[in-house]
Amino acid sequence: MQILWLKTELLHPVDKGGKIRTYNMLKQLKRNHRITYLTLDDGSAGPEARQRAQEYCDELICIPHRIRKKFSGAFYFELLSNLASRFPYAIKKYESAGMHEQIKAQVQKGIDVLICDFLAPAVNVPRVLSCPTILFQHNVEAMIWQRHFEVQANPVKKNYLRTQWHKMENFERDICRLFDVIVAVSVEDREQIKRDYSVNQVFDVPTGVDTKFFSPSGKEAVEPHNVVFTGSMDWLPNVDGIRYFTEQILPLIRRSIADASLTIVGRNPNQSLLELSKKDPLIRVTGRVEDVRPYMERAAAYIVPLRIGGGTRLKIFEAMAMEKPVISTTVGAEGLPVRNEQELILADSPEDFASSVVKVLRDGVTGSKLGLAGATLVRENFGWPKVADIFAEICERTIAMGGTLSTRPEELLMRRGSC
Repeated sequence: MQILWLKTELLHPVDKGGKIRTYNMLKQLKRNHRITYLTLDDGSAGPEARQRAQEYCDELICIPHRIRKKFSGAFYFELLSNLASRFPYAIKKYESAGMHEQIKAQVQKGIDVLICDFLAPAVNVPRVLSCPTILFQHNVEAMIWQRHFEVQANPVKKNYLRTQWHKMENFERDICRLFDVIVAVSVEDREQIKRDYSVNQVFDVPTGVDTKFFSPSGKEAVEPHNVVFTGSMDWLPNVDGIRYFTEQILPLIRRSIADASLTIVGRNPNQSLLELSKKDPLIRVTGRVEDVRPYMERAAAYIVPLRIGGGTRLKIFEAMAMEKPVISTTVGAEGLPVRNEQELILADSPEDFASSVVKVLRDGVTGSKLGLAGATLVRENFGWPKVADIFAEICERTIAMGGTLSTRPEELLMRRGSC
């Protein structure tokens, strides 16, 4: 296949969930197909990002694009100006005439299928194209904004988030109806897209994990009362989740385990989190690191205290591959084929979450049992080669049918039984 892959960023450093999923998917697809990677480039990525693009694509096309720095004066001005736009701010900021024209030029050269990775690049996709089109939906974006609205207490922010949620919902509905086929990352997302947006050509691929990379080294000693969280700390659901954990859950844990510590690993932590780590020596904030595995290996448990989200969390499968016991909210584990009390523990109230962490930290047998069960699940079922094969089959069928798939998802993905 000749694939035109649309994105809003270069992939290196591969340091957040969306990049990890895309990078591993493309690496596998590139073995048998030709990938043209067309992306916006705001100049923030270093030279290595372009040099290493050959790991996942055959041709790289970068469109210069300016994005305002978060929390700057210009950023807040754009947020305010967005009140007059029909697009939500998270989409509007990626609008690019240059990308629009380059998409048309690449399609005219001849491609087999256009794949829009995430919803944001779709703002630049021409409404009429002569090739099959696939939207790769890592999340149901409107649901994320709805959850932001639901947990926000500040009335001014809450009103703004309500507006962004409804704009996102309208945009997402229109775009899902524009593309020939939608690929979601969970059965739950697939069914929600079909139900909420009245589209039928929706399929799903499972979440994958690099089980060779994520495996215990045996070189790091476990800190018995330490829990770890990994994730981009400039992503609002992660920020909310860590605030929820430190304010409402960690104090409950420390009633039973006074020296319980938290390690937060992820890029761009905000100032309030850095200040918290200065006040509390048992809270460690690393910022971006080259390798998350040593921090995961040293922890006695892995936490996912998310209240906002969509799609699926690759971090859970990564922690499982590292044989770590995982304690997560239901939202955090949403969309993953995991069972409570078997491969992980699900807890949604601060009290239940805290008692679950205490149980794992105090009972090494429970932690080891959960860790091994999770590792077995992901090693046997969710390696990236198998996931990419499912994605490639959807693409090939889309091309063969001229953009319309009459086969039901469960029939199309027959090989999932051996995945």
